Amino acid sequence: MAKDTKPRRPRAETPKGFRDYFGADVTERKAMLDRIAAVYDRYGFDPLETSAVETLDALGKYLPDVDRPNAGVFGWQEEDGDWLALRYDLTAPLARVAAQYRNELPTPYRRYAMGPVWRNEKPGPGRFRQFYQCDADTVGAASVAADAEICAMLADALEEVGIPRGDYIVRVNNRKVLNGVMEVAGILDPADPEKHEHERGIVLRAIDKLDRLGEDGIRELLGEGRKDDSGDFTQGAKLSNAQAEVVMRFVSAKRSVKDNFARWAGRVDKNSTAKFLIAADATDRQFQQVLGKDFTEWPEYGLWNDAVVEYLGDLVTGSKTGQDGVAELLEVGSQLAAQGYGPDRIVIDPSVVRGLGYYTGPVYEAELTFEILDEKGRPRQFGSVAGGGRYDGLVERFTGQKVPATGVSIGVDRLLAALRAKGRAGQSLQGPVIVTVMDRDRMADYQTMVGELRAAGVRAEVYLGNPKNFGNQLKYADKRNSPIAVIQGGDEAARGVVQIKDLVLGARIAESASLEEWKSQPAQFEAPRAELVAQVKRLLAQNGD
Repeated sequence: MAKDTKPRRPRAETPKGFRDYFGADVTERKAMLDRIAAVYDRYGFDPLETSAVETLDALGKYLPDVDRPNAGVFGWQEEDGDWLALRYDLTAPLARVAAQYRNELPTPYRRYAMGPVWRNEKPGPGRFRQFYQCDADTVGAASVAADAEICAMLADALEEVGIPRGDYIVRVNNRKVLNGVMEVAGILDPADPEKHEHERGIVLRAIDKLDRLGEDGIRELLGEGRKDDSGDFTQGAKLSNAQAEVVMRFVSAKRSVKDNFARWAGRVDKNSTAKFLIAADATDRQFQQVLGKDFTEWPEYGLWNDAVVEYLGDLVTGSKTGQDGVAELLEVGSQLAAQGYGPDRIVIDPSVVRGLGYYTGPVYEAELTFEILDEKGRPRQFGSVAGGGRYDGLVERFTGQKVPATGVSIGVDRLLAALRAKGRAGQSLQGPVIVTVMDRDRMADYQTMVGELRAAGVRAEVYLGNPKNFGNQLKYADKRNSPIAVIQGGDEAARGVVQIKDLVLGARIAESASLEEWKSQPAQFEAPRAELVAQVKRLLAQNGD
């Protein structure tokens, strides 16, 4: 039997872990990014675009959830032997730019960047291999005032795009505090930073999964390891019970502070003890609302931040690095409070770790606290949409000199999904005005019409499909969500008029309108050809477009 020699047709499907973005997705994303860019611009940050491709050396080995060197990136080897890869974030390229152009750039250098990044990791529901990020960074400023500014700017950006105050919280911690905890636990030696590096990496990634795994899951990863529901086993850090207990005190810090906060607040106002006892068992959102509403009139508005810092200070006793981190948290909180950013918007939270290994000081995360329904109809908080921190060692890899830097990255797709969940995005995209074609030989006349509309700022197009069936032209306009169709046959052309069909009103009438409404509001009317642009603009304004 002869073999089939026909070439195999390629399958028309999106590669696994990737997605396609259509009109409304692209338009809404651009509108959101424009608003964020306006906030960044107001703070004095300049835009920067870098190549999507970097050398593997420039990217470094900082991806979370990756134990193998250079794993997690899409890379390839050039003929000259160099390895290149698609960028996995927008921070590593900035470090390269800051080093490469250090003699030309101002110090500090403040930039924002927006664009896609790629990660070669296992895809899952809502987890893609290509996604958009929106970053803002300050390079060359050692003061934690730069960190406080980034947090304030992040809060302003969230409100600017439509996340109201009370529906988000920016949480701040400091990696020096965690380093202090590891030092106390005996898995970080300041004299030999590379010692126990493997164990610290496991601990770091484990703590960053607190929301997903809970304290019991973290404890397993600090020990021998953990098997998930699918049967996959994750190797643990193999800490001793005493070492694990020190780390778990840090992991449970937020809960411990909430449990003790009622008694702590009672020192100031005995009558408030009951409400804070309730708050200690409340959700983060409810607790945040207590902080925001009940502390606003108190001189001790920063009470929660003080309580957290007191707990962390005790936890890192004996570690200079840890104590430095606590002092920086106090300074960040003080500067934010001076600008009017209280615990209802920005709060010190020891549960924030951040998975990337290059953070060296303050770290922060923006979490949306309103509830949505998951795929099983259960209520849950929306979760994190942005994160960042200080990374003073990243530029040093290129220059050999200390270059302080701090910044934040917004997950664009997640934030856009949040706006849709709040009803602030997701509306159907308004299509163009369609100039229909009744006579092939008069295409130049139709192009003249559409040219006049475009010159007047109206989005418009001529139907370029087969004009033989007029009904198909209207079906096309419906698919494009077009508000108006312009019609001119030979008879109308001879009389110097056009027919203007209000497709928005036509759809409403078809759904529910009575015969009387048809008569009072005709969905199609005749207008002089010279008034085409004016009539179309009037109709668009009438329909709110």
